[in-house]
Amino acid sequence: MADHGTPHFHNDSGFVRVETGSKEFMCIGALPPFDHPHIYLDMGGDNEIVCPYCSTLFSYQPSLKSGTSNPENCVWIKEHHIA
Repeated sequence: MADHGTPHFHNDSGFVRVETGSKEFMCIGALPPFDHPHIYLDMGGDNEIVCPYCSTLFSYQPSLKSGTSNPENCVWIKEHHIA
C-alpha cells in the first residue's frame, strides 16, 4: 500500500469468505462512499475473524503475500478509488 502500511480490504461484492495474506488489516466494508468505519482487525493466534460491522469472514492463507487477497479485487488501494 503506497499511502498506508496496514493493508485495507473490502467486500463490495458480498463474498462469503475473503482470504488474506495478512493477519492484521483494516476492513472498510464496501468501497467509498458506502464504506463503514475503517476497523482494525487482528486475528492473533487464530486463522479467521469476522468483521463486526459488515460480517465479512476473513480467513488467513499463508500462501498469499501480505497485503493481498483472494478474490484479488478485495484489496482497497486508496488512489484507485478517488472520486
